[in-house]
Formats: sequence, C-alpha cells, structure tokens
Amino acid sequence: MTTHLTDPTRPERSKTPMAEELCLANARLVLQDRVMTGAVHIAGGRIAALREGDAVPAGAIDCDGDLLMPGLVELHTDNLERHMQPRPGVRLPHAGAILAHDGELASTGITTVFDALRVGSFRESETGYGMYARKVATEILSLRAAGHLRVRHLIHLRAEVCSETLVEELAAFGPDDRIGLVSLMDHTPGQRQFRDLSKLKVFYTGKHGYSDAGFAELVRHRQSLGERVRELHEATIPAEAARLGATLASHDDTSAEQVRKSRDMGITLAEFPTTAEAAEACRAAGIRIIMGAPNLIRGGSHSGNVAAADLAERGLLDLVSSDYVPSLLMASAFRLAEIWGDLPRAVGAVTRAPADAVGLTDRGRIETSCLADLVRVRTAGQTPVIRAVWRGGERIG
Repeated sequence: MTTHLTDPTRPERSKTPMAEELCLANARLVLQDRVMTGAVHIAGGRIAALREGDAVPAGAIDCDGDLLMPGLVELHTDNLERHMQPRPGVRLPHAGAILAHDGELASTGITTVFDALRVGSFRESETGYGMYARKVATEILSLRAAGHLRVRHLIHLRAEVCSETLVEELAAFGPDDRIGLVSLMDHTPGQRQFRDLSKLKVFYTGKHGYSDAGFAELVRHRQSLGERVRELHEATIPAEAARLGATLASHDDTSAEQVRKSRDMGITLAEFPTTAEAAEACRAAGIRIIMGAPNLIRGGSHSGNVAAADLAERGLLDLVSSDYVPSLLMASAFRLAEIWGDLPRAVGAVTRAPADAVGLTDRGRIETSCLADLVRVRTAGQTPVIRAVWRGGERIG
C-alpha cells in the first residue's frame, strides 16, 4: 500500500481549523477487545491519551455514558451514484451530488469512504453505461483540496470486465488520485451476479424498457464481448491496481474455482460472495470477506444470494459495507453484536477490519496516535441513535 492515502502532510480539510485539544469523557469506549468507561483526550487531530473512569474534567464534553466508537470506514458504496442520478434518465450536477452524499455519510457516522466509481463502459449505450469516473474523481479531489468535504474521501474503481473502454479508462488515473481499492467485476450475462438470466431480464425490461427481442440481442452482444475481452481485462486490472497502489478485490464470486482464480491474481478482499461455497473457499484462501449491510439487516439477499447473517453465524464474514444504504452500516454493527454476542468484534467489522483490509492502520480504532475519528452513539431499543460525529477532533455531525 502506497503512502499517499495516509500522508499527514495532505490534510483533507486544509482550509478548516483543526481542533487543537478536546476531551470526550464519561463514555463507554468500544476498544478492540472490550468496552471501557473512560475518556478520550484529543490533540492535533489525533488520540493523545485514554483514561479509565467516569470522571469529567473541566472543559470536557460529558458523553453521559453513551457508547464512543471509532468512525466507520466504508469501502463500497453506490450512494454517490444515487445522488448523481436519483431516477433513470435524471442526471444532476456532480458537485452538488458529491456534497449531499458527503453530508449524508457524516450524519451516519462514516468518517472514511471509498467512493465507488465504475470504469469500463460502452461507446454507444442506451443504458447509461458511458464513461464518467475520471470526471467525477477529479471533482471529488477538487472539493477535498478546497476543504469542502466533511469526511475522508478515497476512490474505489469498480473495473468492469465486460466493457469496451476499460483499458483506456484505467490509464487515465495515476498514483496521486487516491485510488485505494480496485475491484474486478464481471457482469457478463450468465456470469457471477448475472448468472440467472431471468433476474437480469427483469432488470432490463423493467428499468430500461427492453423488449424480449431487445433483451435477447443485448445478451448475445454482451456475451460475445465478454469472451473477446476477458483475458486482456483480467490481466490488465491487477497490473493497474498495483500501479495505482490499490488493494485488489473481487466481486460476486460464486464458486470455489472463481475464488482460486482470485487468489492467483493477488486478490485479498472478496466483495459479496454469492454462495456459501465461495465464502468457504475465500476463508481457506485467506481472502477477507465483505458483505452488504442491506442483506444483513433484511435477513437475506434481495437477489437470492447467500444471506450475510448465515455467513456471520458460520464465521465467514469479516467486514461489512453499507452498499447502497449508508445508515445501515451502523445498524449492521449492532446486528452483528446480536449474532456474535460481542460488541467490540461487531464494531470492528465496520471500523478496524475495513481499514486493515486496505492498509489504513491509522483509523478504525480507539488507540493513542490514531486519527480522532469518533462516533457517539446510544440506542433506542435495538436502533442505534448517532448523537455526534468527529473527524480529527472536529465535529462534523
């Protein structure tokens, strides 16, 4: 992992004064292996010291016994695309969408986000799959440099195997673009997530208005394209991830054979394996497993894939992503605490584990010298209520 992701000389809110000193006291601190009543002392945007006990020093913020946990780390979210295109065919200005997305994340306790942008498009497309990632990434980086973003933004490039422009789109990015994650996707009809063509047909006929004949022609064209480009693209993606200094992930593994292929490519993170077979193969191969919060909270996948809760119960889940509902990332920690009977482990699945998966060792934990990214939470029944969010000791939510 290259150092451009954590370089302290590159502050993300350079025009906003950093809180010099702050104390959050009388909180239940969610540490790596226990919950401790105590205080967090912050200086220069980092955790300077931890003190056990319920004392509230003069000038400290009294957390009144609420939980205090690390800021959440989000590796895979489609939320930005939802703000840019809230309805089919409705596209909004990117800057406003990025700011709205950023504010929503801050309100849910997410303090580090990897904004997922697709690379790999079709030159002539009736379904909206044109090139956009380079332009949007530039706008995110510009807003970040100007100090307009509340949370820490990095880029996750979702590299589509079944596409016409993947090689040229990846080549447009460089090591200074804060690309922390590259995932290999293959949405060829009949592969992985789209192995069930009947579900894919519902998507295209319902959302994009395809006729039966039009859908059949799309499947034929995409399958032919996938066969032509797969070998080149599967060789290009790992090489480009290495050039960019990014962690390499797979997406929607369905079989042990696909996982073996992922391992041989150097993939270390599996996004949303669709079967228990694939999850078991990931565990055997030492590949971390990430599942979606909507699947976990709903009790099952909306597309008929393996249930995240089932994998959690079997010890086959390492970390969670909000996927397309930011508020569910915090909720998923409390759901995992119910399943595992271990709150620190559950909170780790949305803080420390995702940070570790992409080599960010300065966040996702309440420890001295780590970034003072913190969330104050209490519960209303089984529902977490976020009462405050700090990034580098600065209140952002």
